[in-house]
Amino acid sequence: MEETISLKELFETLRKRLSLILLLTFTAAVVAAIFSFFVITPIYQVSTQILVNRSTVGENFNTNEVQTNIQLINTYSGIITSPRILDIVSEELNGKYTTAELKEKVTVQSEDNSQILGVVVEDPNPNEAAKIANKIGEVFQREVVKIMNVDNVNILTPAEVPDDISPVKPKPFLNIAIAIVVGLMAGVGLAFLYEYLDHTLKTEQDIERYLELPVLGVITTIEASEGPFHKKQRGRGETR
Repeated sequence: MEETISLKELFETLRKRLSLILLLTFTAAVVAAIFSFFVITPIYQVSTQILVNRSTVGENFNTNEVQTNIQLINTYSGIITSPRILDIVSEELNGKYTTAELKEKVTVQSEDNSQILGVVVEDPNPNEAAKIANKIGEVFQREVVKIMNVDNVNILTPAEVPDDISPVKPKPFLNIAIAIVVGLMAGVGLAFLYEYLDHTLKTEQDIERYLELPVLGVITTIEASEGPFHKKQRGRGETR
């Protein structure tokens, strides 16, 4: 027998399991809030900008030169995060961070057709992030002369910590919003799962649907205090 579920039954299932859905949603939101505000360590982001000048001055740009500059920027991006630079940075920071730790903290950003590199550092301490970013820029500016045999790198903007700096990770309200959606979906899913696993016959429609038997009559529930027998007994008691 082919089973169909009406929209009314779907809403009835949601209404019946509403407390479960709300409980899971609320729990997920609270857990996300606790982790976001009290458990996860906030991470701050500070950056320094490095300007890559042309090796020749006074000449007009051409297509080949623009392409060369783009390739040079890509090369410099790789050099900045290479052990050749980060090993020196680690040493000059008195070994406070290993090369691997520095590599995890550093991201190099560049825009198309731009000669500016952004060295972005993430750290729980914004002042420490600025210190690392400036040291990387300093070491790179010094070492690129030896590596590439060119002297065309300058620090455009040193890393500084703004007064109103805020962490980039975590994002508490985004995490809570995601948790609410996940909790809501989990609650709805469990509600329908419980309904699917519940084989109790609750209505006459269930009897007709699952047992394929006609319903001849319905016995309603009558409270004992409202029945005619109770009224009759009470009437007899009053005449005594």
